[in-house]
Amino acid sequence: MAGRAALLVSIGHQAGALHTLQATAAPHLPCSPPQTSHTQTFSASRSGPAWHSLGEEAEVSEPGGVQELEEERKAPGPGKSPKEEQGIGDLSPRSPGEPRPERLAQTAVVRRETLREMALRSKMSRLIEATSQLLQVEQTLLLPVLQEHPLPLHPKDSIEFRNICSHMALQREEQQFERDLHEAHQCLKTIIEKLICSLAVFPSDSYIPVRSILRQILQNLLTM
Repeated sequence: MAGRAALLVSIGHQAGALHTLQATAAPHLPCSPPQTSHTQTFSASRSGPAWHSLGEEAEVSEPGGVQELEEERKAPGPGKSPKEEQGIGDLSPRSPGEPRPERLAQTAVVRRETLREMALRSKMSRLIEATSQLLQVEQTLLLPVLQEHPLPLHPKDSIEFRNICSHMALQREEQQFERDLHEAHQCLKTIIEKLICSLAVFPSDSYIPVRSILRQILQNLLTM
């Protein structure tokens, strides 16, 4: 396939993949912490892909919700004394504000899940940014150069990239979503590397700045 025509096809599939990634990530990559009620948070965590629910426990465990649960727990039931209501394990004296052991364990779980969610968000952000930058380079720098210096290109990897992103957007199972995200990263990495190699095969001064920018995009994509 002619270089310019193949690149246009690749750009079309990459643009479709970028749109899918942005639509998948937009509700869960806020610029500022979301201000939502418990009901809204619970509903949102059930409606999106699997990775969106990773921070669900952290969302539900807001200061207001904890206080309400504590008040309900401290209120004695009908016909029961406060000690009977609390149970045998709560009879040992505690200083004011001392966290309960179960609360400490819950906090540790929430912290691990939050870190995991942050890692996924970071990986998704890098994928979106690299895809957007690649499209910009192809449209503004590579397409004009191909008119004077044809280059054999193939859109197969870009088609696969779009398919992976579409599949990932539909996932509700956490582990499968992570696998798709990893595959999307690897596929975009392959697209950029093959493009760099193709440009290197044809020694032209016009391709030098394009290769340099592509290497930088690849480096940013792989940054941990």
